[in-house]
Amino acid sequence: MTRESDGPAVAQLELGAVLSALADPHRRRIVTELVTAPEDVERSCSSFQAPVSKSTMTHHFKVLSDSGLIRTTDYGNRKGVTLRRTDLNTRFPGLLALLASEATP
Repeated sequence: MTRESDGPAVAQLELGAVLSALADPHRRRIVTELVTAPEDVERSCSSFQAPVSKSTMTHHFKVLSDSGLIRTTDYGNRKGVTLRRTDLNTRFPGLLALLASEATP
């Protein structure tokens, strides 16, 4: 059984919550990796490498989901993560382009 978690609706996305989530360098790197990936790519949570514990990564994914930056899908023994690209571009035009430009040297 799969279960999706979208976080807040598009109209409910708050700039403060999004910027707060992006203030952490580990969370910003996760979002930046998703921004630079092909559209609608789903990655497993374990595919992101960070020098933090598994429980800390779980916390980071929860913050990103609660802020509305990512959508998580629970497959039971693993979770998939996708960027809410269309929703974010609708609510905050240019934000994802800014993050993508940060990823390129």
